[in-house]
Amino acid sequence: MNIDLSPSFVLNFFVGAMVISLLIPLYQAWKFNNDIWEIMLAFSSIAAKSAVMILVIAVLRDDWMLGVVGVIILSVGNAGFMLLAHIIRRIGEYKND
Repeated sequence: MNIDLSPSFVLNFFVGAMVISLLIPLYQAWKFNNDIWEIMLAFSSIAAKSAVMILVIAVLRDDWMLGVVGVIILSVGNAGFMLLAHIIRRIGEYKND
């Protein structure tokens, strides 16, 4: 039995597994469609997983320009979600007072 461990097979396997793992937060967002916090958490998880997917593809293809894009998405991508969560929390505190 000969196992194929060529870079294209490994790349396809990891990308396929990561795409399947992206479906879990989408299911959570669909399941809790009334809770804004669960939806924001699901979308931030999708952003992090897609950035890691970009990094894996960049390493396996030896494309460091794509890797830099993945690092920028990973480090700056969720800052907007954090700001939006803070604004929503402040609005909720304002309405409760």
